[in-house]
Amino acid sequence: MIDPGLLASLLASSIRAGTPLLYTTLGEIITERSGVLNLGLEGIMITGAFTGFAVSLLTGNPWLGVLFGGIAGMVLAFVHAFFSITLKANQSITGLMLVLLGLGITGFLGRNYIGEVAFYIDPVKIPVLSDIPYIGEILFSHDPLAYIAVLLAAILWFILFRTRYGLEIIAVGEKPEAADSMGVNVDRVRYIATLLGGFLVGVGGAYLSLAYAKLWTEGMTAGRGWICLALVIFSGWMPQRAVLGAYLFGGLDVLSFKLQAAGVGVSYHLMKMVPYVVTIVVLLFSVIRKRVAFGAPAALGVPYVRGKKE
Repeated sequence: MIDPGLLASLLASSIRAGTPLLYTTLGEIITERSGVLNLGLEGIMITGAFTGFAVSLLTGNPWLGVLFGGIAGMVLAFVHAFFSITLKANQSITGLMLVLLGLGITGFLGRNYIGEVAFYIDPVKIPVLSDIPYIGEILFSHDPLAYIAVLLAAILWFILFRTRYGLEIIAVGEKPEAADSMGVNVDRVRYIATLLGGFLVGVGGAYLSLAYAKLWTEGMTAGRGWICLALVIFSGWMPQRAVLGAYLFGGLDVLSFKLQAAGVGVSYHLMKMVPYVVTIVVLLFSVIRKRVAFGAPAALGVPYVRGKKE
């Protein structure tokens, strides 16, 4: 029989572990909806994690750290946007460049911060609701950023499908030449979507160092950026579905710790492989099947040149 206390702890930990994945996935959904493929999530996340940690340590304000973590993500996203949108460079190569750039810079600058503990964001228990047995621990005992992430998913869904600007993003990602003919500035829309996406990815990284791990270690993203790329496919490029996907992958990530705590004789290393194996499976299916079948924007990864038919 499953221990209710263990199950509640697992589900609560899944939400905490899934929150940085959710921010990053939402950011990439916005970016890809505009037709821009950003493979540099790992580099942007680690840069946001380091910047947020360093700012929090220097200022004593973790919320300022989250803000600057997002801004750092936006700066790297601007680099990607400049190469892929303005210069029409290969988006995959530019994204991989960001991974190397982010890991290299943070590895060099973060040497003196390893093991340091910055000012971090504490969980906030919602009065009355957090006292509900099991449910309170699962849903109502998290830090503010965890609640904001869920609200943000709903807001992004509304923006994408119920506002003029959101429909412009979708149009640019599906048929940029048609959107251009209707007076939509394709490059501007893609720039804004890419920068906003980069900001959210940076916030996801800052969450890792300021609310989840609450310390800085080199390479602390540990492949989460690549997992988020699979989560975008898993969610069908829909913000509301990203919530479930992020928490599912978050649960797979913490499952090994919970099983060991319960005394289950399962290999720790084997269980830590599970999220990455699932990631590979999702990406494999996206290759076998047409991307359109998953809901991918038709013009994803294709630079737009006015007057040129792709």
